[in-house]
Amino acid sequence: MNKIVVPGVKRTFDRRLILFVNLVALAMTLMQISSVNVALPSMETALNAHPTDIQWVLSGYALAIGICLVPFGRLGDVIGRGSVFTIGFAVFACASLACGLATSPLLLNLCRVCQGIGAGMQGPQTVGMIQQYFTGQGRARAYALNGVVVAAAVVVGPLLTGVLISSFGTDIGWRLPFIINFPVGLLGVLLALRWFPFEREREHFRSGESHLISIDFDPIGALLLTGTVVSVMLPFMLVDLPLWRFAIVAAALPLAGLWLCWEWRYKRAGHEPMVDLQLLKLKSFSHQTLISTMNFLGITSIFVIVAMFLQQGLGWDALHSSMIGLPDAFVSGFVAIWAGRKVLKWRNKLVVAALFMNIMGALTSLAVVYLNLAYGVSAWWLLLTLSFYGAGQGSFATANQTLAMLDVPLEMSGTAGGVKSMMERVSTAVGNAVLTGIFFAVLPTSNHHQATMVAYATITIILTLTTILAAAYLIHERRLSRQ
Repeated sequence: MNKIVVPGVKRTFDRRLILFVNLVALAMTLMQISSVNVALPSMETALNAHPTDIQWVLSGYALAIGICLVPFGRLGDVIGRGSVFTIGFAVFACASLACGLATSPLLLNLCRVCQGIGAGMQGPQTVGMIQQYFTGQGRARAYALNGVVVAAAVVVGPLLTGVLISSFGTDIGWRLPFIINFPVGLLGVLLALRWFPFEREREHFRSGESHLISIDFDPIGALLLTGTVVSVMLPFMLVDLPLWRFAIVAAALPLAGLWLCWEWRYKRAGHEPMVDLQLLKLKSFSHQTLISTMNFLGITSIFVIVAMFLQQGLGWDALHSSMIGLPDAFVSGFVAIWAGRKVLKWRNKLVVAALFMNIMGALTSLAVVYLNLAYGVSAWWLLLTLSFYGAGQGSFATANQTLAMLDVPLEMSGTAGGVKSMMERVSTAVGNAVLTGIFFAVLPTSNHHQATMVAYATITIILTLTTILAAAYLIHERRLSRQ
């Protein structure tokens, strides 16, 4: 049942082991986002860095991932997902060690960009391999486990970093989460070489093809898409620069238009575009990607705002504030598994229900902040309210990813995973910048409680609009089924 047979190879391969290696890599790359938030003050002190340098520790990693997702997703589809994943994992592991040993802010940021490139190489291959090696309910379960790992990594990363900094001090403690990635990543690379089938690569080898010579890389398409992504993400990351930076965003629309025209004409000329625009005509993929993009615009800032409220407003330390998300992670993981069993039956109804839970999580968390200000109610009640969000996000992640990839052809699965992840990364960067901007804009004329409530009210509006969009798609789908 779980065995994979490769022509010309005597041994069999186990899809469960393939998934295990992919999920370990996913956890490591996600923890490098969540854990660094806790370590930023220690990095600034240890490296005598300027706040702008430290800002790029986050931004450089996110930007590198966003740029790499689609090109490497397509590369994996063409030359073989196993080889691109393994190289990306090795790059990530080595860059992690270099980050941990960095002696200057510049060196740290260069290594973080390399980390991001490695993570961007890995990410689309995980989606592609789940599509390739799993079908039906098994695929839904695989995406459910993917959701469990996402939930756990977001919480475990800050906790682990907080414990290490508390135990080993600010100078060494922030380095250890990076350094630990190296031996774990090296082991992951060795297991990938042992457990991955590398079918596509074997086909190229048997046919005598040269990977690099025979592939149409579509460099113009890659450059135009990279320019589009950078022009959208960069202004929202450079928060210390004046507002003129948003003029860069104006380049996004013409660049995106040029990219779409280029890809269309490139295919008509008989070439293989980086992204076959037929992918965007798949309603399940395009609609679920749009819904997910809108959801990420609001949902990923919930814990950013909570952390600022607890640490700056209430004076909590980083370790205690990171503990507020523990129940959320447990609930999210449990519900993700449950959603994996129901998604093929409930389909878009599950997406809409999950988004309603997200709204409930945001509204009840807003209520706790208000009650803490007005009546001194303990902020620890956020443990409960954020669990509503955990239930919503756990079920949403599984349902949305499964349904988005439902009709995607296997040969496009890595590219599709890259496109969807890229849209989510861009949305996350924009959402975090806008919502933290709202928080700090309100703060000077009020207090942390009121700034948090305004930010959470904005998140609720975004989530409500997302739910309306998902509900409209559900109604449209039902009407079509009746015709």
